[in-house]
Formats: sequence, C-alpha cells, structure tokens
Amino acid sequence: MRKIPMRKCVVTQEQFPKKELVRVVRTPEGKVVIDRTGRTNGRGAYLKKDPSIIELAKKKKALARALECEIDDSLYEELKEFMNG
Repeated sequence: MRKIPMRKCVVTQEQFPKKELVRVVRTPEGKVVIDRTGRTNGRGAYLKKDPSIIELAKKKKALARALECEIDDSLYEELKEFMNG
C-alpha cells in the first residue's frame, strides 16, 4: 500500500492528504501564484479547500507569514474562484 502524502494547512495547522489542499507558491522571482500542478518551484504553503479558510487566512495573515511576503487581495479572490470552480 502506498503512503498518502500529508501536508499541513497554514491556517488550521491540521494535517490533510495533499489532494485535499491547494498549494500557493512564492516563486523565486517573488510572485505569489496558485500552484495548480503541485510542481511549481518556490516556497509553498497549503490551504484547505474551503472558502471560509480563505477568509481566515486573510484575517490572520497566515499566508503572508508562511510565504514571508505581502499577499495581494486579488490572490484571495483568485483562490475563492479556484475553489468554487
């Protein structure tokens, strides 16, 4: 039986299988993007696929802390669309 890769949500600090999370990456160029492939180079942070978690991440600045940079509001909007789509 294969091991399921587990990752921690930066907001809830809970462990989840990687497939249940969305990865956000700060690329080496300093751009923050949603990692749709799970392979993008850079510093990654995982969020539970739950729209309420996005709000919480914004409020607690969890993503900014994890990626060590400012997060633009447009990214949070993009994340919400990504999760609803």
